[in-house]
Amino acid sequence: MLRILRAVVALVVAAQLLFGALLNGGAGGGEVTKPVSDGVSQFADPFIGTGGIPWMCGMLSPAAAAPFGCVRLGPDTCAVGGLAKIKTNTSGYYYEHRHLLGFSLSRLSGTGARDYGMFRVTPAAGSGCKPQPAALAFSHQNEAATPGYYAVDLPGAAVQCEMTATAHAGLLRCTFRTEKAAGLYLDAAACLSGGRTENAEITADPAARSLTAQVTLFGVFSGRYGGLPAYLYAEWDAPAAVTAHTAAGDLPGAASAVGEDAGLLLQFDGCKGKPITLRMGLSFVSAENAKENLLAEVGDQSFDEVLRSTQAQWDAQLGAIAIDADDETKTVFYTALYHAMLMPTDFTDVNGDYRGFDGATHTAADFTYRTDLSLWDTVRNVHALYTLIAPEIQQDCLQSLLCMASQGGLLPRWPQGGGESGSMFGNPANILFAESYLKGVPFDLEAAYAAVTTASETEQGREGIELYKEYGYLPDDLTARYSVSKTLEYAWEDAAAAVLAEATGEQDAADALRTRAQNYRNLWDADTQYFRPRNSDGSWGRMITGMTSFFDDIFGTDIFKAYCEGSARQWRWSALHDPDGMVALFGSKEAFARELNAFMEDAAPTLGFIDPGAGYWIGNQHDLHTAYLFNHADRPDLTQKWVRWTLKNRFSTAPEGLDGNDDGGTLSSWYVFSALGFYPIAGTDRYWLGSPCVDSAALTLPNGSTLRIEAKNQSERNVYVAAVTLNGTALTEPFLTHAQLLEGGTLTFTMTDTPN
Repeated sequence: MLRILRAVVALVVAAQLLFGALLNGGAGGGEVTKPVSDGVSQFADPFIGTGGIPWMCGMLSPAAAAPFGCVRLGPDTCAVGGLAKIKTNTSGYYYEHRHLLGFSLSRLSGTGARDYGMFRVTPAAGSGCKPQPAALAFSHQNEAATPGYYAVDLPGAAVQCEMTATAHAGLLRCTFRTEKAAGLYLDAAACLSGGRTENAEITADPAARSLTAQVTLFGVFSGRYGGLPAYLYAEWDAPAAVTAHTAAGDLPGAASAVGEDAGLLLQFDGCKGKPITLRMGLSFVSAENAKENLLAEVGDQSFDEVLRSTQAQWDAQLGAIAIDADDETKTVFYTALYHAMLMPTDFTDVNGDYRGFDGATHTAADFTYRTDLSLWDTVRNVHALYTLIAPEIQQDCLQSLLCMASQGGLLPRWPQGGGESGSMFGNPANILFAESYLKGVPFDLEAAYAAVTTASETEQGREGIELYKEYGYLPDDLTARYSVSKTLEYAWEDAAAAVLAEATGEQDAADALRTRAQNYRNLWDADTQYFRPRNSDGSWGRMITGMTSFFDDIFGTDIFKAYCEGSARQWRWSALHDPDGMVALFGSKEAFARELNAFMEDAAPTLGFIDPGAGYWIGNQHDLHTAYLFNHADRPDLTQKWVRWTLKNRFSTAPEGLDGNDDGGTLSSWYVFSALGFYPIAGTDRYWLGSPCVDSAALTLPNGSTLRIEAKNQSERNVYVAAVTLNGTALTEPFLTHAQLLEGGTLTFTMTDTPN
């Protein structure tokens, strides 16, 4: 069965990629020159993580964006003929494609869901200069990207297109090479494939060279909460004739369109060699706010001035960590840091307005309201990174979540746009608030504990909570899916809630929650030494250890229904709130280390392999931390070995350079922390020590101090730590606290080729 499934998957994927390679022929065109910054952003490569096997792809885009911005202006690619229905890259861009539909204003980053993709602009020339132009071929040889910038040459439209962005505005500069008519078609009804739109409207004022548009998005996530209204204001800098278009056909001379397929063609004459710039402001509140966003963030600045400003923002944001390493390591490191800073999204207009979870307009007076929080993923490491080097982002996230709970009635687990997507399960925000409290990040503790309690103790916020309380686990025969994964995560989240309960003086509640956090043990089968599905009568359910549950998603089967996005082997190490207790379940530290090492050795043969297997898989949440668990079994040498193995073998500078979905920067944040030599224990104020792959680093900390990291004798051979000191004092255990890091000073690793 296993061999047959793997063979079928291999055949399907190979056929798809071969078909694309045969039909998506390369396109000629003019050379594209990338504007490189003098700062550290020059090392970031936005193409990393945009290609590979679809379900092993990073799901990233080279779109132009400002740090944590709302606008991510970039290409929406497709297969030959405009086909974009197959789920390849959910960000709208897939490196294996060779055609594009146009350039849209935003997208999610690294997630498994497609959303946004509104207000798509497509250039056209000559006979193709008409509403709804065809998909355009392009070549990666004539494409360039750097943080804040994307460019591509499109020979079919005889044009070179360049993009840059601010937080709420995008600039598209098009330089045509044709004597014939040239145009830009703005599709008000566009969205990424898999979604739909309603209520599209667009109106131009040709004399003022401006237009407004609006639409309601129903993407994979936004469609779950009733749709997300979006608004556009745009200006252009050359005279243009206007042709409106609707589903009924073209409307020559008309300056507005409403309904399905509503769009406008802006046609320019005599523009050969003369750049035309379309300046677009975005808002999710109103068209007036979209205009205000554009005027405030761009004003009368030129394209190049906006680009330089955005590049400077990236240099400052990425410069919070300065490393000394070889060029390849610098590229992977700063690209990872860049990807960790694309979301969460700045959802606050320049006047402070934002669309809340209740659909109403609210004002963020003393913070920036942020959304697109992939919490089930990002609580594992991304927010720890923000806490360390971007504390204002972390505080914004906490305040935004409390607003969402107040306006929407429940603390969300995956907020997207203006509502709760409901993606994944459980209450990951519990972990986020507990860790933030322990690390001293300010927020309204009482409000947070109230929101955590409401979400954790109601069926709406935690599916199966009554069964969980009655049985001490989720019975597999009474649970639709993920009985094991949910039980393990609920226990972790209960431990986090206990931290908040104790902090607010609710000691009895804290004690009860800590007791309930031990529920994970109720699914431990001592005979097999696995967390197994268990039925309501206490009997054990079916468990398969040789495959991952992604086969269920591909084939529509229900073989692995107790485990989410993984196997029994991959969920075997998932009591993150009680690692020492989990180790003890194996009978001895030696037995735990032996089993974990065998698991690590069973990793897939290559990065991005077609089948991740049932062994170590850094590309998904359940395995992110496993290399560090050897620290709890008195084998830090094995942590060092496997961390360095992962840094070298599961990340690269290629388009397929990530080993799975980046999930809002989660996989990237693993690299950033691990390259520095330490990694956060989510939900706590502690860090594991590992094995740094940089020669040195300097981190600017929230309190203004600097943490310097030195890795003496570090090399591909010297991956083991002979000794480690913090400000001259030897560390005798492979752990650090957040308070120790905030003291600043120097963390020194002395590296060797011999396990210690």
